[in-house]
Amino acid sequence: MKKLLISILLANLLAACASQKPVEPEAAAPEPAPAPVAEAPAPEPALAPVVEVDPLNDPNSLLAKRSTYYPFDVSVVQEADKPIVQAHAKYLSEHPNRKVRLEGNCDERGSNEYNLGLGNRRANGVKQMLLLGGARESQIETVSYGEEKPRCTDHNEACWKQNRRTDIRY
Repeated sequence: MKKLLISILLANLLAACASQKPVEPEAAAPEPAPAPVAEAPAPEPALAPVVEVDPLNDPNSLLAKRSTYYPFDVSVVQEADKPIVQAHAKYLSEHPNRKVRLEGNCDERGSNEYNLGLGNRRANGVKQMLLLGGARESQIETVSYGEEKPRCTDHNEACWKQNRRTDIRY
């Protein structure tokens, strides 16, 4: 008897859970197709305005690098820094209204007079590369600070290496 009651109960539950099919409406007469309407051409999406960024302000540009570095007592632009100077030369040739000041610097070793001369040779070496790259003489000013404007004031090679440089200032 118990099994019979459980079977009836299960059958009722299954019947209650069964879904019913929706009744389809009787077929109506087809509606006439609407008259064709000329579609207006879709407007083209608005393009974002192109904002030209000055490459001098782009941190990913080679122009973001504004210093060349030298070994001890050397004034020739090093191979590693030549692409930087060439990029600045190209920029100056394409922007004749821009001017640059080349600041030659040295580490603290050597006399003040010697370091002023070495800083001058360093700045003039960069100037010559800029001129060869298309910059105009009127765009370039050179100055030597010798050892007077160090980036680092410690007394060791790691610090002196930072001070032996020519800075390119726009």
